[in-house]
Amino acid sequence: MSWDIKDISRQIQEDLNNIKDSSGLENFRVKYLGRKGMISQMLSNLSDLSAEERPKAGRLANELKQKVSFLINEKKAELTQEHDTKKVEVLDFGLPGISQEIGHEHPVSRVINQVCEIFVKLGFKIVEGPEIETEFNNFTALNIPPDHPSRDGFDTFYLKQSTRPVDKKLLLRSHTSPVQIRVMKKYAPPLAVVVPGRVYRPDAVDASHSFMFHQIEGFLVDKQVRFSELKGVLVHFAKELFGKDIQMRFRPHFFPFTEPSAEVDISCIMCKNKKATDQRCSVCGGKSWLEILGAGMIHPHVFEAVGYPKGKYTGFAFGMGIERIAMLKYGINDIRLFFENDLRFLRQF
Repeated sequence: MSWDIKDISRQIQEDLNNIKDSSGLENFRVKYLGRKGMISQMLSNLSDLSAEERPKAGRLANELKQKVSFLINEKKAELTQEHDTKKVEVLDFGLPGISQEIGHEHPVSRVINQVCEIFVKLGFKIVEGPEIETEFNNFTALNIPPDHPSRDGFDTFYLKQSTRPVDKKLLLRSHTSPVQIRVMKKYAPPLAVVVPGRVYRPDAVDASHSFMFHQIEGFLVDKQVRFSELKGVLVHFAKELFGKDIQMRFRPHFFPFTEPSAEVDISCIMCKNKKATDQRCSVCGGKSWLEILGAGMIHPHVFEAVGYPKGKYTGFAFGMGIERIAMLKYGINDIRLFFENDLRFLRQF
């Protein structure tokens, strides 16, 4: 059987030019490259040719097969491009787009950043520490005695460590103050540091308590640091965060790691420290004051625990609960709202 390769090539080109879509391209492929297609018949009939004609005919059939395969791929790319172009042409760019909701800062993260920014402008450095701590850093070095209630298993999350001795037991830190110990053991004064982070206490969860919450610890150590400097720093902080009209008071208190110690209150941000005659303020309950943090001068036993020379340095420290600050700042009455991931709540910030 003889085949006119030129005539077949001309027929292939005509058929190719008539293809308008992918369905026509598939019919073209079947006609020439299918199992019963023209080129398959050419290859199967090579045995009918003489020994002299067979090599030449086989070579021409294979060349034709490669050419058809190339033309199919080329036509397929052309049809795809035309299809994409048509899709673009029918798009109406005047239609309103699908809005994408943009994320933003969580209120707790926002308050942490605001507080840290205030102290950074005063020359403090931000330092973070591990959430798993030793009993030494969390309690002993902070002058908290072994019989103190906070060291009890009901007030601290201890990790199971059967082989560790006392003071090296591991726990989830109950405050950010252990970072104060870590920094003072590593660096010599002068130091001015703020420490944001998560802390853990086995409290029952309710509107004002959570087993995990956030604190910011701050401390300054140098020679001849005075309590008046602590007061000046905290007054500046309160006015920057809550407004210039805020008032502040210091009440005597006790903390094992500071002496003297104080609790710090600000005037109520709602009733502005003015006692209402007809009803009690929903935020301060008519007391006109809101507690925001604890502070004091660093106890000499703390300096001794970190290896500072006796009597050489003084310093102050303070600590605050971030959720407490955020609740006061934004008028939130339930701490659980911060951790429920309710978009109706989060969208308000």
